[in-house]
Formats: sequence, structure tokens, C-alpha cells
Amino acid sequence: MKNKAYCESMRLTVDYTNMMSSALGDKGFTDKALAGYAAQARQAWQFVADNRGKDELYMGWTELPYNQKEIVADIKATAKKIRKEFKYFVVLGIGGSALGPIMAFTALSHLHYNDLPDKVRKGPKFFVEDNVDPVRMHDLLDVIDPKKTCFNVVSKSGATSETMAQYLVISDLLEKAGVDLKNNLIFTTDAKKGNLVKISESLGGVKSYVLPDGVGGRFSELCPVGLLPAAVLGIDISLLLDGAAYMDKLCKQKNMYKNPALLSAVLQFAAMQQGKNIGVMMPYSDNLKYLADWYAQLWAESLGKNKTLDGKACNVGQTPVKALGVTDQHSQVQLYAEGPYDKVITFLSLGKYKYEMPIPHGCRDIPDVGFLGGHTMEELIQAENKATAFALMQAGRMNYTVTLPCLNAFTLGELLFYFELQTAYAGAMLNIDTFNQPGVENGKKATFALLGKSGYEAKKAEIESADALQKYTV
Repeated sequence: MKNKAYCESMRLTVDYTNMMSSALGDKGFTDKALAGYAAQARQAWQFVADNRGKDELYMGWTELPYNQKEIVADIKATAKKIRKEFKYFVVLGIGGSALGPIMAFTALSHLHYNDLPDKVRKGPKFFVEDNVDPVRMHDLLDVIDPKKTCFNVVSKSGATSETMAQYLVISDLLEKAGVDLKNNLIFTTDAKKGNLVKISESLGGVKSYVLPDGVGGRFSELCPVGLLPAAVLGIDISLLLDGAAYMDKLCKQKNMYKNPALLSAVLQFAAMQQGKNIGVMMPYSDNLKYLADWYAQLWAESLGKNKTLDGKACNVGQTPVKALGVTDQHSQVQLYAEGPYDKVITFLSLGKYKYEMPIPHGCRDIPDVGFLGGHTMEELIQAENKATAFALMQAGRMNYTVTLPCLNAFTLGELLFYFELQTAYAGAMLNIDTFNQPGVENGKKATFALLGKSGYEAKKAEIESADALQKYTV
């Protein structure tokens, strides 16, 4: 762990002024109203504290910043070997197995990483195949040489249809090219059971990492699912975990006013109670664009539930929407400012960008342009961020701002753990199982039936019955 001074200098802040009545009038929370959630907040905090590390509840993710010393050392050694021996690195996965690696890649790598010359990039080109669109797979194969590619296949069960379809395509290509498959594959899967374990044994032992039992896909970025791709990209994964551990330390406080993740969960829960059923995640950084995608899965899959923990019917959750500042000021903000009062906007801001990018003086005879000269693009984007939050506040729209001092592996780890804890606290306040995903299963079963998987004949009959319904088409 970094020293105290470093950690404090990297601490994220949450400014929730624009959620309060002092800024929004009767559209915001009074101090008294917010304080009224303190007891529920303490109960939520206690629930998470009491169940930390319990694999049966899928809360093993809470211990990832602390229990991976040997794994991290092994990943670093493997990543060094991959960077030396392969020209391409491809992740085959879907959901959290893909969104996490994409997010970290975009956040901490050069925005045109794959286009950099080899001598500058100093590592393999990086791709994540997170869909089964046939055009996507075809076009990937136009830009890589499978023989020079390390494929990281990520699936806990080895039965994820999308990932295993990708695997079958790639393994067939490698076999036809005369490649010993185990030399070009790394599996991230269950420790002892599942199809990838069987495949590994049949191939003579594929290098494999464990996706821990208590870690669901959307909480998996800080385990080998995300750490291996990050290390291959040259990201300091120890620093990533240090940032997560620091946020965990900050959130040991039961008092919601001293716990950033707990307070943020309370704000979102209280807003949901008022009918704010849309949560907009709007980073002001192209590096953080896919943080919004990662967050959307975390928030939607965790909170969208129809039963409480005690079995009562409910239909809860807040729909996440992705936006990018400044880009979506010119597309979505009109709706946020003048549409329904059903949204909370979370701005994700940087105190310091990697580059300032000075704006030269020019067009002095055109005031609309000339005033920009002498400023920097960093100043401009920060001004637009602040101005948008201000304009929404004046329109009576709830918003709050999470600011990172800068973007690096430490602050990204901090931010990820902040959102994971916020989600866990919010789920506890909603009294739901935050870590399951039963709503996904019916679609999976229907897919199996349509493709003729044994054991799904009854589901196929249901689908055929639906096909017999009167059709309404245009």
C-alpha cells in the first residue's frame, strides 16, 4: 500500500451540493430529510460488513484487494511472457468478463493504443470480443494472426454460449494452422469444475487462472478476469488493488457522512423513493467513456429485481444511462434539463488530465473564437463540466459530482471499489439480493432451446406456442 500522504492526495471526492435543497429548492433534499435515512444506511453498512467475503452470497469480491498476493505475482510473470512472445492478445468473454477489461484498457492505456508503432506500444495489440456478431468475429480475423495471438478465454462454467462459440471458432483455426492449442490459450475459469477445466485436461494442461466462487462477473475486474489483461497492457495491477484497498478503508465508517460510497448509495436510494428511476453516468473524460458501460451492468444487473430478500414481490431498480461529456451536452442534456424530473446525473470529473493541450491564440478579430486563445483544452472541458452541473442545478435537476484528482491505476481501483460498495449498500437498502441475476436466465434457456440443446425440449415447446400467436407486423 502507498503511504498515507500519497493516498490522501489521490482521494476521490463526492460533491452532492446539487442534490440538496440549498441548491435545488423544493426539488432537493433538506438536511433533515437526508438525515432521516441514517438508520437505514447504518443497517445497509452492517449487512455488507457482516457478510464480507462470504462466497455463498457472492461477496468474495470484498476481499480481492487483500488476498491475491501470490496470484498477482504469477499474473505479472505471465503477462511479461505474453508481452514478449505474442503480437496480439484477445479476450474471449461477455458481460463483466469483457466490460471490465475494456474499461481498464480505455482508462489507462493510450486512446489509440493499437495504432501505436510496436516500439512505442511495447506490448501486444489488444482486443476484446464481447459479442457473437459474425461480422465482428470475421473482421477481427482480418487484423490478427491467430498463430501470433494469445487468447484469454473467460467463463466460470465453460458453458457460456457466446464465449464458447468464440472458443470453438478460434480453436478450430489454431488446430488447422498446426498450433499446439495450449501454447496460445489461457483460461480464466472455475478452480476444479466446468467445461474449460475438462478442455484444459484434454489439451495437456492449459495455463489457467481461477475466477473465485464468491465473485460474480460484474464484480470481477479486480480478480484475474481483469488483472491479467491489465497486466498484459502494462498497467500496474498492484497499484490498482492498492486503490481499491484505500477506498475500502475509507468506507469502514458506519456514519454515512464520512463514508463516500454509503452516502452516494443513500442519495440514489432516496432519489429512487421520489421516482428518480433513471441514473445517468456522465464522465468528462474519453478515457472513462467505458467506465459508464461497466457501471451500467453493475447497477442494472445488481438492483433490477422483482423479489425482496424475504420473498415479497417488488419491481425495483434504477435504469442506468450512459453519457459522455462534452459530447452528450450536444445530444442528451436538452432532455436532462427540460424533460421529466425522473433522473439523477452522476458527473465523473478529473482534477487533472494527463495533458493540458494549450489552445493557441488566433482569430482575434472574431470574438466567438478568439476568447479561447491562451486557455487549454483541459480548462475548457473542466469549465463545460462545471457549467453543465450548474445549468442542471438551476433547472432543478438532481446531480452530483465524483472527482478523481487524476487518472491512474490507484485512482481507478479506488473508483471501482467505490461503485461496487455503493451498489452493495443500495441493494441492502432496497432489501434485495444484489448479487444474483435470475432475470437473465430465461433468455439463456430460450437460446439453448432454439439451438436444440438437449434437456430444453419443454422450453422449445413454449417458444413454438408463442410463435403460433397472431402476429402484428408492419
